Amino acid sequence: MKLNIKYFICILLINFLIFSNVTGIMVKSTAISDFDPLVDIEITVEIQKIRAFDKDDQQLNVREYIDSTGDPDFYVKIIINDQEYTSNIWHDSKYIYEPDFSAKLNVPDDEEFVIVKIQLWDWNDDGDVLCDIGDETDDVELEYSVKTGHWTGDDHLEDPSGYGRLNGCDDGSIYLRDLDCELWFDIYQNDYDNDGVPYWMEVNEFGTDPELDNSGDDIDEDDISFEWEWKWGYNPIMTDDHKSIDPENDGINNYEEYLTSEWFSDPYRKDLFVELDQMENPQINGYPFPDASKELLHTAYDRQNVVYHLDDSSEMIPFEESTGSGELNIIYQQYFLQEDDAGWRRSVFHYGIVLYQSSRGNGFAFGSNRFQISSNGMEEKQNQYSWLKRDIVYASAYMHETGHSLIGWPMPGHNQWSYYPWQLGWWISRPYKSCMNYAYMYTTVDYSDGSRPFGDYNDWERMNLTAFQQ
Repeated sequence: MKLNIKYFICILLINFLIFSNVTGIMVKSTAISDFDPLVDIEITVEIQKIRAFDKDDQQLNVREYIDSTGDPDFYVKIIINDQEYTSNIWHDSKYIYEPDFSAKLNVPDDEEFVIVKIQLWDWNDDGDVLCDIGDETDDVELEYSVKTGHWTGDDHLEDPSGYGRLNGCDDGSIYLRDLDCELWFDIYQNDYDNDGVPYWMEVNEFGTDPELDNSGDDIDEDDISFEWEWKWGYNPIMTDDHKSIDPENDGINNYEEYLTSEWFSDPYRKDLFVELDQMENPQINGYPFPDASKELLHTAYDRQNVVYHLDDSSEMIPFEESTGSGELNIIYQQYFLQEDDAGWRRSVFHYGIVLYQSSRGNGFAFGSNRFQISSNGMEEKQNQYSWLKRDIVYASAYMHETGHSLIGWPMPGHNQWSYYPWQLGWWISRPYKSCMNYAYMYTTVDYSDGSRPFGDYNDWERMNLTAFQQ
């Protein structure tokens, strides 16, 4: 009997060892030896645009980019799996919209993750300075997956500043001087069918053909393309009601985010779209609204992660000495709606016209999503007060009128008793440092952050980006 027990135990032990060995072999056999057998995998990191959050001496509460020699001399370093790539220097450039710089590296086909680091530098004779694009003391570090085609780390899907967008103000330094900048980038890999979706995702998750280009396809028939749904974490073979989905509550649903994707819109980050149309002005050569004013507007909104998109590509409106309310509505129908009341732009874009002069005043809203400012009035204001800067006068007035479609009452200083320094309301409303306050209009390109202890309001927190649709 004892012999039988020993024999039985030996048999169990032998079976256990054999089973363990087989299991180990099975585990090893399931390891992925090539995440894409159709190509030799290469990773590309592309820099798309760079902006300094800068300062003007006459502008209150606006970030300053510090460089004693003038505009920054930017350059970028990209490090992929410890391989470093350095761009040329963009001298004296605060805004770089066509950097034409990318880094590409052949990576192991059997390793899922690739480590990517991005640095933005300001070249200086006294020593180069690392700019703040998320944390002013460290690199931006990302982990890219060749399996999914997405990255995580210091930037990720559903990041408040946007996927593929780095914002130096995210560390709470909006009104501190620590070289805050924004940098837009993309990371992608080559794939056989050039639809942008990695081989592993097509084969293992979606069941699509990795040798067939599916870009533009709407497999699940929900009006959104295959590659857009993959990029933003949706399943492109499962139908979603994208026209009702608005994760970040900015009034732009996923279908509209898809339609505006060429403008770098993000379905998980707040976006603000404005169409700028201008009337010919015989007193000014070219367009009256200064390009520098547009940059000030981008800076004011972008640093708060309400990314500003200004479409100023429309044709000029013929000159008119004075424009009345009826004519304003005709311009709105003809130039914005283009006689199509059901057009999708109505629920995405705000409409801001720069007239020569309105019969009703230098600036006002004439609908929930539309407003005007008068270039003649802006020029007179700047000429009347020589210490005002023309770029800020235009930008501040334009941001003020935009604010009427974003911010509700109360607005201290926005009344007939607060328009001039000799009025009591002017001084009572001083803590509310917003361009919505007449005391700061024409000098400030910003809304208030509510940081003053008395009589202040946080415009950015109470902003309702969906109000313009009502």
